[in-house]
Amino acid sequence: MMKKPMAVLFFVMCALTAYAQDDPRMDDKHEIKTNAFNLILFKAPQFSYEYLINEESSFGASIMFNLVETEDGSWSDEPYYYERFAFTPYYRRFISSKYARGFFFEAFGMYNVQGDYDGDWDSNGGITYSDETSGNLAFGIALGGKLVSKGGFLLEFYGGVGRNIITGNQNFANDFVPRAGLSLGYRF
Repeated sequence: MMKKPMAVLFFVMCALTAYAQDDPRMDDKHEIKTNAFNLILFKAPQFSYEYLINEESSFGASIMFNLVETEDGSWSDEPYYYERFAFTPYYRRFISSKYARGFFFEAFGMYNVQGDYDGDWDSNGGITYSDETSGNLAFGIALGGKLVSKGGFLLEFYGGVGRNIITGNQNFANDFVPRAGLSLGYRF
């Protein structure tokens, strides 16, 4: 069952290491991106800006909004994030000879607002949903890779996890937060 995802990951990593080209985008320091993975799978648009400090490092920030409605209960039939909103600043360190591309390590902080998605049965046999939220602060790490074309278009993938260090509502705040994406963007 795990063979297919591992095979895909292996081929993506091979493609990244075999991706060889000159670095025509060395003067470009800015990137804007959207996380297609979150938008398609979780109905949670995420937009990012990244500034390239030098050939080995960058910093940026992402903002995510969860569009899944909980009131009608349909959210339980599909994948969802507990986070209704997330602001994620991050720092990346690239381990490639190419200019700010290839594999990277990431350290991130995240301010996230989690919603109470647990429904309770009311006296009429229906489900009621809480409007309670929990503002949380998390820190974590991620790994990923980035491909950049000569025209400046980019594709990046990353995955990691963070831990909520400070939680606003202990009753339903999760201990861990995900950091995953397949982003498309442009370097300029």
